[in-house]
Amino acid sequence: MSELEAAPTAAAEPPMGTPVERVTDEAAESSPAGGSRRRRLLGGTQRSWSVFVLVALVALFSATRPDQFVSWFNAKSIAVDASSYLLIAVGMTFVITIGGIDLSVGSVLVFSGVVGLKTMLAIGGGGPLTILAGLGAALLSGLVWGLVNGLVTTRGGISPLIATLGSFAAATGLAYIIAGGQDMHGVPAGLANVLGYGDFLGVPYTVLLALAVAALGAFVMSQTRFGRYTMAIGSHEEAARRAAINVDRHILKVYVLSGLLAGLSGYVSLARFQTTTLNGHQTDMLQAILAVVIGGTSLSGGVGTVLGTIVGVAIPSVLTDGFVILGLEPFWQQVALGAALVAVVMVDQRSRRRKASGS
Repeated sequence: MSELEAAPTAAAEPPMGTPVERVTDEAAESSPAGGSRRRRLLGGTQRSWSVFVLVALVALFSATRPDQFVSWFNAKSIAVDASSYLLIAVGMTFVITIGGIDLSVGSVLVFSGVVGLKTMLAIGGGGPLTILAGLGAALLSGLVWGLVNGLVTTRGGISPLIATLGSFAAATGLAYIIAGGQDMHGVPAGLANVLGYGDFLGVPYTVLLALAVAALGAFVMSQTRFGRYTMAIGSHEEAARRAAINVDRHILKVYVLSGLLAGLSGYVSLARFQTTTLNGHQTDMLQAILAVVIGGTSLSGGVGTVLGTIVGVAIPSVLTDGFVILGLEPFWQQVALGAALVAVVMVDQRSRRRKASGS
């Protein structure tokens, strides 16, 4: 946490409430997209709308298939499925809030899982030290890819779209090369039994881990200087620079955070499926972006809400589960997700224009 709250420049950071922070708030207020208070109101309105959609979907599927949908087993299944996306969606929330994008999270997830398993297999034994070494390797792999994305974006002057698209392709290719072109097996039983299938008072550990990460992310976004700088940069990058924020360094940290959480998600995927699932994460990036935008984070930057992302992650998971229960073709799930993403972006942009015009 100390790293997140560290000063963005080498100079000593002024205390809370100093002119630097007041200028930061003023910069956000003067952004072309409208004042920060109006943007927060927009995010809150969209978050309320997403809660309504989630409740409506649960009510619809409960009424249609009460014997299958309304059960503790099904609820746990939905929660476990959503938790995998929540880990990368938390990082994506920070990235989109600064006005960026990270298309590489799915590939980084797979790459980190491959490196993590390769490390555990090389050490052997399946004991606690082996499992921790795999975790460290997966996290380090994600961190490195996040660092690459951040450096290419800030130092290389490449747009986040192109930079992370390149990382998407590179991470995918390297994952296949390291794995020998096919899925790897041999995940230690201790990892699978605890993180993969274990639970505490009936709640799976994967869900508890994802909720803990989301809670920490929500705290950082709303209560720390790191979160305020993230929103200020997304609202008006040049004004944030004039407010003495080291914008490039902060953007680098945000992409590192996104990569780190993708690495953690890759490790969790190993525990759940006991294999590297090389072909199983093509739509993870879409799922994460959809969850973040549905939750109330604006694609134009400046507005971010991790709590909204939690709701946004739940909606596709409930929708997918409901489609399976209704017996619909799985291909329709992707059609629904794509249509939902386009619809949400249209609503977001129209709402921003309406708020900016003061109507």
